Amino acid sequence: MKTINVVAAVIQKDDKILATQRGYGEFKDGWEFPGGKIETGETPAEALIREIKEELNADIKVKHELGVVEYDYPNFHLNMQCFLCSLVSDELTLLEHEAMKWLTAATMDKIDWLPADVEMAKKVQKLLQSSL
Repeated sequence: MKTINVVAAVIQKDDKILATQRGYGEFKDGWEFPGGKIETGETPAEALIREIKEELNADIKVKHELGVVEYDYPNFHLNMQCFLCSLVSDELTLLEHEAMKWLTAATMDKIDWLPADVEMAKKVQKLLQSSL
């Protein structure tokens, strides 16, 4: 089975975390942490900065890794490195997603996360409850 290596940004603003809703493809309408594929020669942090610029027209600061999610979809294996990030400025523009939400610990489980993002969403929810 093919492995796809991606990075995901857990963008924190105060006591909230950003979730984005996919606007295209097989997983359209599912909620996820924004990010994408690592290109040849990029570090995970460089890929994340580029992806967030491409998807949200936003600049981020990558703080530290929160963990790696390994998930088997029917047609591929996903390896997703997740990083805690903050916005350099508060401006976001949805360029690839159809919606976004700022979630608190109390609302993290109120959306339909994509399967690979569920595990990290639960971890982030617990971290928020204990002050990420």
